[in-house]
Amino acid sequence: MAQVARSKGCRSPFHSIKFFVFCHGMLQLALLLVSGYLKSSINTIERRYGFSSKKSGLLSSFNEVGSTFLIVFVSFFGSRVHRPRFIGLGALIASVASAIMALPHFLGGLYKFTDHTAITNVNNSSGLCQTDSAVTTLFADPSCTEEESTAEQWIYPILLTGQMLLGVGTVPIHPFGISYIDDFASKKTSPLYLGILLAVTCIGPAFGFIMGGFMLRFYVDIDKLSKDEIRLDPKDQRWVGAWWLGFLVTSIFLFVAALPYMFFPSRMPKEEDGEDDEIRTENATEPKKEQSLVQFLKSFPRIALRTFRSPVYLLVVFSQVFMAALVVGVATFMAKFIERQFSLSFSIANMMIGGVVIPLAVLGIVLGGVMMRRLNLSTIGASRMCCIVVTLSIFSAIPLLLIGCPTQKVSGVFPPSQDTLSCNTGCACNNEAFNPICGSDGIEFRSPCHAGCLDMKVDNISLKVTVDEVFGDFKPAENEKSGEGRTDRGGIQRNPRQTYVARNSLCIINYTGCTCVGSETGVPGTAVPGTCGTWCSHLLLPFLVLAALTCFTASFSQTPSFMMILRTVDPADKSFAVGVQYMLFRVLAFLPGPVLYGTVIDSACILWGGKCGKTTACLYYNMDHFRQRFFGVQAIFICAGLFCFLMVMTVLRRQTKKQSEDTGKEYELVNGEKRRESVSSRERPSLTT
Repeated sequence: MAQVARSKGCRSPFHSIKFFVFCHGMLQLALLLVSGYLKSSINTIERRYGFSSKKSGLLSSFNEVGSTFLIVFVSFFGSRVHRPRFIGLGALIASVASAIMALPHFLGGLYKFTDHTAITNVNNSSGLCQTDSAVTTLFADPSCTEEESTAEQWIYPILLTGQMLLGVGTVPIHPFGISYIDDFASKKTSPLYLGILLAVTCIGPAFGFIMGGFMLRFYVDIDKLSKDEIRLDPKDQRWVGAWWLGFLVTSIFLFVAALPYMFFPSRMPKEEDGEDDEIRTENATEPKKEQSLVQFLKSFPRIALRTFRSPVYLLVVFSQVFMAALVVGVATFMAKFIERQFSLSFSIANMMIGGVVIPLAVLGIVLGGVMMRRLNLSTIGASRMCCIVVTLSIFSAIPLLLIGCPTQKVSGVFPPSQDTLSCNTGCACNNEAFNPICGSDGIEFRSPCHAGCLDMKVDNISLKVTVDEVFGDFKPAENEKSGEGRTDRGGIQRNPRQTYVARNSLCIINYTGCTCVGSETGVPGTAVPGTCGTWCSHLLLPFLVLAALTCFTASFSQTPSFMMILRTVDPADKSFAVGVQYMLFRVLAFLPGPVLYGTVIDSACILWGGKCGKTTACLYYNMDHFRQRFFGVQAIFICAGLFCFLMVMTVLRRQTKKQSEDTGKEYELVNGEKRRESVSSRERPSLTT
């Protein structure tokens, strides 16, 4: 009768461990989609609300605050609670947290970039050189009201709250899901299920970056403005994509993924397997002993001391911490680096990371495990493998310090100069104005006013020009010789009388009478909207190849280092050792890593933005300093990880040698066969298998 009841119960999908694995894979995909999407859009949020890179780095890592101190207690309660329902509850909390992350967009008003209010002026003189009185009226910003300022003060705390709740929601999902599968899956299929979840864990962030690249193509206020009212182009430095849209999508995904967990039982029939049945029969009379919370807390210091006394464990964990700090810095700010260095949009940069860099890193992790299995590496062999692959990653990472673009020339900003421009002294330009234009002499200006431009010509786009919208923003004037200009980043010849194709406004804009453009000649020049760019797009491909190669080789150390931890700690302390490992990851890498990278990036800023008298996000970076400091920190982390792996290899060699000598002496006293027993002692599996 019991067998019949079991077979009837298994007819429901909620009594099948296979269906649980499917649901758990979808939930983990949704969670990692949120994580990857946040990192892909963090720089857009920074631009939208004027955060520094340090503040955006703290925002990126703040979910660790909600999870770090709860993970130990969640791991303890284990099978004492209804695990599927706790997983579902955590997923619902994460769903609410994702919705909270999108809340600032709906609480605030329209995104007001510099000169936004002046663009609709009847004379179309957006940010031009005007008289003092006219400029004061022109740059009056209605967003600088007390109500707007108060609303914006709550934006950062709301985002931090959402991140913290996201961390709280993710705490029970991973440990409860893994233990539930391990309890009720058969011994043969359990590794397959865990491998499937590992694969989902690896590809989730890649999907997040790809989704970020897609969502950021839409304008931030796409729900509030019509297409004709959008005045910016995605390549404009003031462009902000619809960062909030992805959080709504992931919130719905998490909510749907959470519902099935409410119907799974606390305990389900174990998958039938002959080998499992034998084990179950042998252990039927041995009830599992569970510690109380008081007993667990009493034994905690003893287990911790025993684990931390292992030098191999500590060195491997610290090496993983250094590598994890490197990964979290790359994931958070690499898109920003690519966008600034190579004058690309955030969406394209995110597509590159999600479609190239992350998949190669995942492939490296998988191949690292395959190599360990095929070569049957011992613990010392695993340490050697880690040293080799990290050393190779150093050789591919060092050239990244040299591959990059120079800082574009920006009048009054770079190269730094103490002399004030006399060509725009009568314009009384607003210091907070940011509407970059590129002069015909190749020098960039913060705004038309700073370039001393007196007039702006606006013409409707003809049918012939609309074709050029597909291929590039710039088109040479027909009456100019192609040899007079220089080649821009798209390979198109630019000349002093070029015009700008505005995709959304369907007009050609050309600033004229710019007294600061070509001021050496004394003849006012012309300018076009947008940045001049860095003109080094040919370096993007070698940069991307080296960056992907560095991630690929460094990721080979993931599986061997994890196996070294499992092989060098007491078998009874493996769960504790892994839990402490992930807690140290959060405290020492995931939490401070983005903040450290953000601080380093901020140190390369040469011009900060301003709004309503307050400092906002950085407008211009010294590209050489940005590149050297960004990859310099990564080089330090890689070298520190290599040093720890070298120390691990040294310690393992000494321990193995000492063990072999002690074992050989012991056998020599018994039967005098020193040579034969010493050799056999080296084949013992304690540290080398």
